[in-house]
This record gives sequence, C-alpha cells and structure tokens, in this order.
Amino acid sequence: MSENLNAEEPELLWRPDPDRVATTKIAAFRAWLRAERELDLPDYPALWQWSVDDLAGFWGALAEFSDVRFHDRPSSVLDDERMPGATWFPGATLNYAEHALRGGEGKGDNDSAVIFAREDGFEATLTHGQLRAEVAAARAGLVELGVRRGDRVAALVPNSPEALIAFLAAASLGATWSSCSPDFGARAVSDRFTQIEPTVLVAVNGYVYNGRQFDTRSTVDELRRGIPGLKATVLVDYLATGAELEGTVGWRALLERNAGAALEFEAVDFDHPLWVLYSSGTTGLPKGIVQGHGGIVLEHVKALALHCDLGPGERFFWFTTTGWMMWNFLISGLMVGSTIVLFDGNPAHPDLGALWRLAERHRVTYFGTSAPYIQSCLKRELKPAREHDLSALRALGSTGAPLSPEGFRWIMDEVGDVQIASVSGGTDLCTAFVGAAPEVPVWLGEISCRMLGAAVDSFDEAGKPVSDEVGELVITKPMPSMPVSFWNDADGSRLREAYFETYPGVWRHGDWIRVTPRGSCVIYGRSDSTLNRGGVRMGTSEFYRVVEGFDEVLDSLVIDTSGVGQGDGELLCFLVLDKGISLSDVEPRLRSALRAQLSPRHVPNQFVAVADIPRTLNGKKCEVPVKKILTGTPADRAVSREALSNPDALRPFEELARGNRA
Repeated sequence: MSENLNAEEPELLWRPDPDRVATTKIAAFRAWLRAERELDLPDYPALWQWSVDDLAGFWGALAEFSDVRFHDRPSSVLDDERMPGATWFPGATLNYAEHALRGGEGKGDNDSAVIFAREDGFEATLTHGQLRAEVAAARAGLVELGVRRGDRVAALVPNSPEALIAFLAAASLGATWSSCSPDFGARAVSDRFTQIEPTVLVAVNGYVYNGRQFDTRSTVDELRRGIPGLKATVLVDYLATGAELEGTVGWRALLERNAGAALEFEAVDFDHPLWVLYSSGTTGLPKGIVQGHGGIVLEHVKALALHCDLGPGERFFWFTTTGWMMWNFLISGLMVGSTIVLFDGNPAHPDLGALWRLAERHRVTYFGTSAPYIQSCLKRELKPAREHDLSALRALGSTGAPLSPEGFRWIMDEVGDVQIASVSGGTDLCTAFVGAAPEVPVWLGEISCRMLGAAVDSFDEAGKPVSDEVGELVITKPMPSMPVSFWNDADGSRLREAYFETYPGVWRHGDWIRVTPRGSCVIYGRSDSTLNRGGVRMGTSEFYRVVEGFDEVLDSLVIDTSGVGQGDGELLCFLVLDKGISLSDVEPRLRSALRAQLSPRHVPNQFVAVADIPRTLNGKKCEVPVKKILTGTPADRAVSREALSNPDALRPFEELARGNRA
C-alpha cells in the first residue's frame, strides 16, 4: 500500500473547548512537568514526541505525578529499551488492587464506586466502603480455600460486582486472575482455564441474555472435573434462583463468614502476573497473554486520567463482557476515582435503545461501545439525543473495529456535541495505542492521535517508516503493559514469533495504519486479510464501509483467495441480508457502488447470501480462517470451532470449498 488514500483535508468534527482543556488532567500534567522537570511542552504533539523520545523520563514522571504507591522503590525506570526483554522499574514492588481500593479524592467510604445494571432490570450500587469490605471478605475467603501468591483464580462470570470483587481479592493476594464470559461454550472455557491450572474456580449458576435465563451448572461441573489441581469451586447464585451444585462453596456464605476481615495488599514485583488474557484461539489453543501489576497500573492510569480525563465525579461506562480486554480496562476506572458502570446482558434487548436509556438513567459522562453497535444504531435510525437526556455525556468511545466516517457523522448528528474517542489497540497490551486526548480535535473518519508513550509508526514492506501512506502498524519502542510472557512459553519463542519475526526488535501488530501529517491515524483492518487486486492492496474496512452502508445488508465478509506470489484469485463477498431482501434486489447496486467508490478491481467475482458471518467469541469477523477454508485448508485445521460464537456459520463456506474442489 503506497498510495495516499486521503489527499484532501478531512472535515473537522469536534474542537476542544479551551476553557475545559485548561482544567483537564493532561493540562495539570503538563504544568507539573514545567514546575518539576523544567519541561515546556506547549501542545499535544510536543508532549507525545517527548513521551516516546524519553521513555524513562515520561513513565517515571507519570508514576510520580499519579502517586503510584511503590512499597519498594525502583532502582531505575527502564534498564533496557530492547524488545522483547525491556525491564521496567527494576526492584519496585506494588499491588494493582491497592491502587483501585485505596482512599483519596472521590474514593471515600460513602463515595459511589460501582453502578450495576442487568438487562432484566436488576440494579445495584456499591460505595467504596462497601467494595473494600466485600473485597476484604472475598480475600479472606480465597485464603481459606488455599489460594496463595502466584496461584491462579479462574472465573466464569458475567460483567457484575461479583466478578469485580473476586478479581480484586485475587489481585490483593498476588494471585493471578483469568476470566471468561458464561456464554462461552464449555470447550472454549476449558481450552483457556486448563492451561493455567487454577487453584480456585469462581462461577455463576446461571446468566441472563436476550430475555432468557441460562443455567450454567453443567458447564461448571464439566470444567471442575477437567481442571487439574483445582482445590475448590465457588458458586455465585447470580440470578437468585437458589440453584446449587453439589461440592461447591456458596459465594455469599463464603463472604459472610469472613465479614470484617482486614483488607491487606501483598507487595509484588512490578512484572508479577496480574491476569491472563487470551488470544482469539481461532487456529489452535488460545495463547495466554500475561500482563504485570505495574505495567497495567501505569498504562491504565495514563490512558484513563490523561487521555479519557476521568477522575472523581465521572461515571465511566463501556459495554463489554468479562471475556474481552475492555472489561479489564473499564474496571481500572476505579484507580482514578471514577464511578464505573457495569452492564450485563444484550445491548439490543429489548431494543437498541437499552444502552442509551442506561446512559440517561445513570448520568454517564464517558460512554464506551463498539463500532458495530454504532453502525447498528445508524442503520436503525436511532436518535438518542432526541429521545433521551444525554446532557451529562461528554465523550463517546468506540473500538472493536474501525469506526466508519458515517459512524462519526451519526454520533455528531444524533448523540450530540461530544468528543468522539475512536480507539484501537489490543488484548496484547490491554490498552489502546492510538486514540483520543481532551486537547486534540476530532476529524471525520480519523483516530485523533497516537497515545502518550506509544511509539506507533507505519512501516513499508522493507521495514522503513512511511508518512501519510498506508503501512504495517508497528510499535518501535517498549511499553510497560506489553506482555510479561505468554503462558507456558518458557523460552519466549512463541511471543517472539507473534510480534517480532517480521521486523526484529519492532512490534508488528498486524493492522494496516496511516499516520497523517496532523498526527491522527486511520486503521484499515488486518494486514493478514488484505484485498490484493492487480497489485492494488486495500484493507477490508474500506470494503465493509461501502457494502454495509446499504440498509439491506446486515453484515458482510469479504475474502480475497489470492495467494502469496500468485495472480489474482477470486474476490468473494458474503452478505447477511435483511428479511425479505434477495440478492438480486441489491447486487447490481452493490457492484456499482464498489466500482465507483473503490475501484473496478474491487468488485467481487461473486456475491453469496449467507445466514450468518462467523465471528470469534469477542465478535471479530473470521476473515483469515474463512480464507484458509476457501483456499483448501480443512475447516478443523483452519479454525477452532470452540473459539467461535456461532460455529454453525462455517457450514456454507465449507460447502463452497467442497464444491470448488469437486
């Protein structure tokens, strides 16, 4: 990709209010740097450039400015900038849970910590005092069950106060947390949890989704039989049905008999494992991604305080499940004193207005969701600002897929004059490395900036930086929240293969990116699912923007069957059509639009109507696995069905592949 895809200056959608900017935490940080470090960094570009030129200076200053509580002081900030292998804050000890639960501004005993809402109407709130007491009791309960520093606590739990309490209890002990959403299938959960051999499993007896209740006890029973070394299973009566499971420990009984326990925090090394997140696992066992206490504390405080401008008095919401890294990001709002808003259920039940009603009801100030949700609201012509009081809302975050220009426009027209914080990052770092900042404008269709401390660049195939051209998204210098390791990867070979094989010493993320002269960014989709037609390469996000802009198209998947070093294969477009719509109704107009808006080369050889698009458990389209199936790889080698939310959706692709071989 060598062409400039956006030569014209884009439309400026949102401009920061100078009066508000002056009161932001990033402005306070800049003033602190001027007073304490004699650094005059007058604007965001200057601040970002310093943050990546002087890693030790930036991250050390951030730790001091944010009052990171070290039990043992580090001997330095960064011993070695190499990747992999950077050593951050050697000698330091601290604890993530202490930063989430300690007192301070906005975190007094009577201050609001958690607001919880479930799709069936159940709601609850927790003050910081109540949260600290519950975590202390859960911590003592885990100790009672045999959990010690370095042990693992696994959880099959929805986005709920119980999940938060159990996690903070485990972290306070120096135990390592890992969670899956209860709507994951038993095999998918087992593939994750059996790797880490937890000491205790915390699980719910059921959950609610799309107006129905689901009993999870058979899954829990199967899990506990298959996990080696499991000492105990704690069962949460999540739906208050009283449903029990023989041989388990009741969650509420465990907390009640440990009520009044002291809240303590184990001081652990900076890189001590905090949690294990997982890759999608579409082509094999999910990789266990280990991140450390210190790296996550620093990265999340930076992102939430400086970039999101969150703090006391703010109400922070992001729609997520416990199986997605955005849950981990959301709960870190506690560290900066914000009230976190947890929602469990289907965001479209009973209709797409559910989350907007939640935002109105609880006066959400920072509303986070996914780009597909925004696209769905756009297609259904929702008008949230007209139908709900969203006057408390000042920022709207979007991730999970590139947000289309039409999505940007819909937010400004129908949600209001809010900052659009389109962000992109990954489970690999549990953060965004391109996103927004309160003093940076928002341009139509663009992510506003590279995040502080994130040395993001665009490389061509030769590994050379390119400016205002599409290239591979790379990170050229280490960040503290990069994985400490992969689970069961003692020599680090799997980690090096995942990120550092293409450009030695440089993190290759696997996305196409363009960094504009303004410092903003555009993400074009995965670089391993590129559309390469006649030598012209294009990210899939551009294709989806055109196709899914049609009201008749509910979802789509585009596959280029071209192989490396070969001529053009077929370009295939699979469509999920609205009820009552046939392929003949829409195909001619799709062909015309793609020819006009992309190029004649990017008009598919064939359109195929399907009932569903295969997606991972976290909702990502399965572009690469489907390409492998269509180019001859047996389905069971191309993708792990247990890693999919809808494995039956593979069937038409398998049938097409068999037909091609016949």
